[in-house]
Amino acid sequence: MKRLYIWMAALGVIGFLGTFLGLSLARKYRAESPELKRKLLILGIDGMDPQLLQRFMDQEKMPNFAALAARGSFLPLQTSIPPQSPVAWANLITGMNPGSHGIFDFIHRDPATLTPYFSTSQVKPAKHNLRLGSWIIPLSEEEVLLLRHGKAFWQYLDERGIPLTVFRLPSNFPPVSSRGKTFAGMGTPDLLGGYGTFSFHTDDLIFSPGPVNGGAIYPVQVAGDHIEAHLHGPVNTLRKENPELIIPFTVDRDPSEPVARFSIQDHQFILREHEWSPWIPLTFKFIPRLKGITGICRFYLKQVRPQFELYVTPINIDPSNPALPLSTPEKYARELSRELGYFYTQGIAEDTKALTSGLLTDDEYLVQARIVFEEQRRLFDHELARFRTGLFFFYFSSLDLNGHMFWRATDPKSPAFDPELAAKHGRVLEDYYREMDGILGEALRAADENTTVLVVSDHGFAPFRRSFNLNAWLVQNGYLVLRAGASPQGRDIFRDADWSRTRAYGLGLNGLYVNLRGREKNGIMNPGAEAEALQREIAERLLAVRDPNDQQQVVTRVDRAAEAYSGPDVSQAPDLIVGYNRGYRVGWDSVLGGVSANVMEDNTQPWSGDHCIDFTKVPGVVLSNYKIHAEHPALTDIAPTILHEFGIATPDTMKGRSIFDPSGQKADRGAPTPDHLEKSH
Repeated sequence: MKRLYIWMAALGVIGFLGTFLGLSLARKYRAESPELKRKLLILGIDGMDPQLLQRFMDQEKMPNFAALAARGSFLPLQTSIPPQSPVAWANLITGMNPGSHGIFDFIHRDPATLTPYFSTSQVKPAKHNLRLGSWIIPLSEEEVLLLRHGKAFWQYLDERGIPLTVFRLPSNFPPVSSRGKTFAGMGTPDLLGGYGTFSFHTDDLIFSPGPVNGGAIYPVQVAGDHIEAHLHGPVNTLRKENPELIIPFTVDRDPSEPVARFSIQDHQFILREHEWSPWIPLTFKFIPRLKGITGICRFYLKQVRPQFELYVTPINIDPSNPALPLSTPEKYARELSRELGYFYTQGIAEDTKALTSGLLTDDEYLVQARIVFEEQRRLFDHELARFRTGLFFFYFSSLDLNGHMFWRATDPKSPAFDPELAAKHGRVLEDYYREMDGILGEALRAADENTTVLVVSDHGFAPFRRSFNLNAWLVQNGYLVLRAGASPQGRDIFRDADWSRTRAYGLGLNGLYVNLRGREKNGIMNPGAEAEALQREIAERLLAVRDPNDQQQVVTRVDRAAEAYSGPDVSQAPDLIVGYNRGYRVGWDSVLGGVSANVMEDNTQPWSGDHCIDFTKVPGVVLSNYKIHAEHPALTDIAPTILHEFGIATPDTMKGRSIFDPSGQKADRGAPTPDHLEKSH
C-alpha cells in the first residue's frame, strides 16, 4: 500500500511537471509565434468615395492618405450587389456573397405574409407565458437573433487565441460569440426596438401630434412657465394591451431668460436655448416597485418661448447596463461606459430623420452629427492606445451619413441645392474627409514594423437628384395591379394590390420580387420558365426607361439573383436587383411597398446623396502600407486577407483571396517613417 502511495505521488509529480512544462512550452510558443507578433490595423470608413478621396489628395488636403497611397497602394474596392451598407459589410465580414450570408437589403419581407422587417436582426418574444389577469408573465427568455449567416473573420482569429478588437462593425447585432473584444454597430436598435425613434415636444399648434418620419411629435401641457410632458419608452410586453412605458418630466422656464430647468426621475439639469444636455440615464419599469431596464437619452432645448420646442434623442441602450447584448465579452460595454461615460449605442446614431422631418435645422443636425463623431473619436483613441498585438478594426460612420445629407451643398444640379446653403455648408464633406485623414495619421503613428495598415470602405457615393418610383412604374406597365377603388393617395401593395393579377412588386432599396406561386402568400407566377421569362422582360423594359426631363438612362443594370449570388439563401433574395444610374435612386415610397402617383419625381429632400444604385458606379476604397497585387480587389477579399495576415488558410466558404498577391505573399515595405506621418489640419 505504501509503495502504491509512492507511485501515485511520483505520477502526480510527473503529471504536475508535464502540465507545467506543457504550459511553459505553450507560453513560449505563444510568445514566439509569428502570428501573435503580427499586428493588423484596419479603419473601416463607411461611404469613403474613391473619386472624392483622389480629389482631396490631389488638392493636398489629405497628406496622410496621400503618403499611405504613395508608400503602398490605393485602389477602388468592388462593392456588393446591391451596394447597401448591411449587405456590403456582411460581404466583408464573412467573405461570402448575399446568397450565403443572407443579407440582401436593409428591408426583407416574409413571403408567407409579405410583412417587411429589418434584415439584420430579430427579437423573438418568449415562447411560453403565464397569463394572470391583465398580466403576461414570460416563463422563457425572449430571443435576440442575428440574421446574418456565416462565420465572421474574427471568429477564426479567436479560435487561435489571436487578440482582437472589432468595434461597431455593421451587421453584427447581437454580436457573435467571441472571446475577443467586439462592439455591435449598424443594426443595433434603440430601446424601442427600431433603428432610432426621436421625440419632439412642443405647444406650438403648427406641429400636428403623432408619428413623423423617424420619430413622433408630442404636445406638452403649459401653465405659465411650468411645462409637463412625458417621455415614451418601450411597450410593456407584460401587459395584455402592450401599453407604452411612460416617464413624466417637467420643465420650468426662467421668466426672463432663455433658460429652463428640467426634472425627470432623480435628475435635474438646466439648459439654455440651443443647448444639449449630457446623457441622462432613465429606468423603465415593467412591474411597479421591481427592477426595470435602463436607457439613456439627450435633450436639446430648441426654443424656450414664445412656443416651447424640445428635441429628445432616441432612447439608446444603456452601455453601463445593457438591456440587449451590445458586446463581447458582455462586460466590455460596461467597462467602456465606466472608463469613458455614456455614448450612442444605436447602430445609426446621426439623426438624419429629424433633419428630413424639419424638426432639426441644418445647423442643429450638424451639431448632433458632430457629437456622434466626437464620441467615436474618443472611443477610437481609447482603444488604439490599448492596441498591442493582433487585430484592431474600427468603423466610422460620419462620411456616409453626412454624405447623404449634405451632397446637395456641393451639387448645383441637385433640386435641393441652395446657394446660401452651399456657401455655409459646402465644405461639410471635405471637413469630414480631413477628419478621417487625421485619424489615419494617428493610426500610422501607432504602427510599427510588424503592423499592416488597411483602410477600407464599403461603397462610394453619388448624387440623388431624381426618384424613380418602382411600384408606380410596375403599375403603369401592368405588372402590379391595384384593386378597384384604391385611393390615389397613400397607396401601398399590402392594402391595395390585387394579388390575383399582380405579377411583380418592389420592396426595399433595390429589390424587385416576382409574385411566385408556392413562395408568396398569393403567388400566381409559376416557378421556372414562366417566372424567368417575366424577369427577363421586366429587366429589358427597366433598362429602356429614360428620364423625360433629359432622356438620361434611369436604370443601367438589372441583376438576376440566380446569376449574381450563390449559396443556400439565394431563394430568399429579391428576384431582380435594380441598379440605378448616378443621379437616380428608388423613391422612398417604394422602399416600404408604397405606390406613388408619379413614376419620376425631383428629390428635394436633404437626403441628397446615395449609393443604392448600380454597384459598378459606386466602388469603395482600399489602401494599405503594403503593395496590393490584386488587380480588382473586392469586399469579399478582405476576410481572406485578414486571415492570411495571421497565417490562416482561406476556408472553402469564402469567395475571395488575399489582396496582397495571388500566391498569398506580400512585398515587405518596412515600417512607416515619421516623414510620412504629417497630421491633417
